[in-house]
Amino acid sequence: MQSLRAYFNLKFMSLEKYQAKRKFSKTPEPKGKVEKRNLSRFVVQKHQASHLHYDFRLEHEGVLKSWAVPKGVPEKFGVKRLAVAVEDHPVRYINFSGRIPEGEYGAGTMEIYDKGKWQALEGDLARGSMKFSLKGKRLKGEYVLVKLKDGKNWLVYKK
Repeated sequence: MQSLRAYFNLKFMSLEKYQAKRKFSKTPEPKGKVEKRNLSRFVVQKHQASHLHYDFRLEHEGVLKSWAVPKGVPEKFGVKRLAVAVEDHPVRYINFSGRIPEGEYGAGTMEIYDKGKWQALEGDLARGSMKFSLKGKRLKGEYVLVKLKDGKNWLVYKK
């Protein structure tokens, strides 16, 4: 019973960092909650904040697992990109585009660059390495995410 309780506490806490960084009375971002169903969707959002970067998000375990990718998720084989793990986002964020007001966390313009479905092929995010496929309008094919030794940084590349 204890392990089940710990599991649900972990799920509840997975959005605490996201919610703590935002003032929902001032930002149009969705507050959201951990979802019960998983539709295996992904989104890449082009985010013109203090620096242009791309937010890569995979719907997984009721949230969007998220990485900031400074140069964008590669569309060509052989290109490796840094992907910095950031806080989980609510699944409702998958459709978010708009302007986050000045003075708020992540201030700037957010637009959807690509979205679609994803499927795990090998490995597991929890273990730090996963091969997966993307089926979007721009991003298609097999990709790999590999966690680096520092624990926060990952590499993403197309197979």
